[in-house]
Amino acid sequence: MKRVWLAIPLVLFIGLSVVLYRGLYLDPSELPSALIDKPFPAFNLPSLEGGQPLDRTALLGRPALVNVWGTWCVACRDEHPTLARLAEQGVVIHGINYKDDTAAANRWLRQLRNPYQVNVSDPQGSLGLDLGVYGAPETFLIDAQGVIRYKHVGIVSDQVWRDELAPRYQALQSEARQ
Repeated sequence: MKRVWLAIPLVLFIGLSVVLYRGLYLDPSELPSALIDKPFPAFNLPSLEGGQPLDRTALLGRPALVNVWGTWCVACRDEHPTLARLAEQGVVIHGINYKDDTAAANRWLRQLRNPYQVNVSDPQGSLGLDLGVYGAPETFLIDAQGVIRYKHVGIVSDQVWRDELAPRYQALQSEARQ
């Protein structure tokens, strides 16, 4: 009986070691989303530019990227030129200004160009919470009906656009035309 008690810590140590070893090979940028293939969450929040409150219907009609951003986010500043170029090329991009100051966000967009067709102000982070946002930047790809088809965590660089987002975006555009 004494040998069994002595073996328990060894078995626990081996089990914990296996779990930790497996974790070394996981990609931290691949955060799963329970919202894939589900409708974009309902919301009723102000537009960043002011005016009428926005709801989910503001995002419908065409496939789009929905980018979660903030002026406090250093990585968001890095990805902003890419988003501006994509918008100039006709890619539909909506923004969620996440836990940010409205005046600072509007100043940022005046200085760096506004790539967003719709820009939702989420100062309390309620929509971000519903989306399962871990931080900014995060970008969701939605279809014309507002169903979330893909989630990218991190900067949307030219390579990320080319390798991950563009093929999916183009497929959703083709699907919407049919």
